[in-house]
Amino acid sequence: MQKQEVRLIPHSNLTDQDELKVAEEDLLKSCKLRRAGTTRLKVTMAREKQHERFTEYDAIANDNTLFTFRTNKDAPKYKLVRVDLKEPTAWFDVLEEDEKDVLQSAVAVNVNQVVVSYLSDVKYVLQLRDLKTGSLLHRLPIDIGTVSEIRARREDSTVFIGFSSFLTPGIIYQCNLDTGVPDMKIFREIVVPGFDRTAFDVNQVFFTSKDGTKIPMFIVATKNIPLDGSHPCLLYAYGGFNISITPYFSVSRIVLTKHFGVIFCLANIRGGGEYGEGWHKAGSLANKQNCFDDFISAAEYLVSSRYTQPKKLCIEGGSNGGLLIGACINQRPDLFGCALAHVGVMDMLRFHKFTIGHRWTCDFGCSEEEEEFHWLIKYSPLHNVRRPWEQSSDQFSQYPATMLLTADHDDRVVPLHSLKLLATMQYVLCTSLEKSPQKNPIVGRIECKAGHGAGRPTQKMIDEAADRFSFMAKVLGASWID
Repeated sequence: MQKQEVRLIPHSNLTDQDELKVAEEDLLKSCKLRRAGTTRLKVTMAREKQHERFTEYDAIANDNTLFTFRTNKDAPKYKLVRVDLKEPTAWFDVLEEDEKDVLQSAVAVNVNQVVVSYLSDVKYVLQLRDLKTGSLLHRLPIDIGTVSEIRARREDSTVFIGFSSFLTPGIIYQCNLDTGVPDMKIFREIVVPGFDRTAFDVNQVFFTSKDGTKIPMFIVATKNIPLDGSHPCLLYAYGGFNISITPYFSVSRIVLTKHFGVIFCLANIRGGGEYGEGWHKAGSLANKQNCFDDFISAAEYLVSSRYTQPKKLCIEGGSNGGLLIGACINQRPDLFGCALAHVGVMDMLRFHKFTIGHRWTCDFGCSEEEEEFHWLIKYSPLHNVRRPWEQSSDQFSQYPATMLLTADHDDRVVPLHSLKLLATMQYVLCTSLEKSPQKNPIVGRIECKAGHGAGRPTQKMIDEAADRFSFMAKVLGASWID
């Protein structure tokens, strides 16, 4: 019989997805109780079985002993349920699990109503529903983007909604519900002087991965670009730990798009939470190769659709996404012109031996288990560095220009991962040969007095962005555009 323990953790939202480390931090601190600007608590049933997901109960409202919860119990995409503590064995659904969309949050308001947010094809959808029956009352209008927070008191008829997108740094909407039809208006907005969002287009496409699965991808570019393969392109993804990467505003990437003509692409590959737990499982453990296949297929789509060409394509990812970059340059070095791998997990056979690495075995597996060793050895970046010219008929084939970024005080993904891969690549591809075909640079950037990324001073963030994007621009031949 499995032992269970009840843990109380705060309800939280990922509000700055440019720093994925924040989401990982939240996962690792999940057994602590702390305030998060709200009195709502999440009850998590943590099972001992290593690879089993948590069952969550997020308290939404209560009338005396009658409680409403958001839960993933028998509902990987979440649902709303109700129980009377006087009859604790009698549970019933208020809002059933959706077939496709993931129920992200629910907030009780206006006494007997609830605002729910769904993630639908990586786009947020807001609905006003009846708290007692779950029936749909109104759909709240919102652009393509991310709902970071929904704040309200149950007795009030006013809701405040935090929103951001690729082209919107931040908006707080005020929604009044006492007028019959919800009235949405801007309460506060962050304005960037000189930034004209109408000069850009945001599109979502779906490409086919190696096994036939349709994968969504956002593409951000200046308006009316010709699809002639001439554009520098930056492709980003994460693909792990059930973390959803939704649209977010990035000053540095807007600068790249506006002043270097870069097309920015965000691929929502498997391993994340964009379509619920099934999407996560399809990119973890024995299925981890799906993440790399999805990312490679994204790059192939961008080339075949003539957004860019291999020598103009840069790929980027951090932490678990750094692993993604390391694996993909090993598997398809010919497909990319540049690679930026931040604080990546590169030694998949020994990661569990250092600091908090043992906590990642739920997504990766562990090399001390024979079956899982065979999963890991196939894609571990450190153990799969090969000379491309020996694997291809093209004697001039080589790795793309690569920058491995780490920090000397990173106690999450310790710097040995990046340093060992850097040394291995430089030896296998360069210094072990008299005349190596590897001409593209392979360099490391080591931040001093810094960690995994979150909480850095602004100046350090600016310096790092300047270094990595200057490297990218030089390699891709991108020039400044006024």
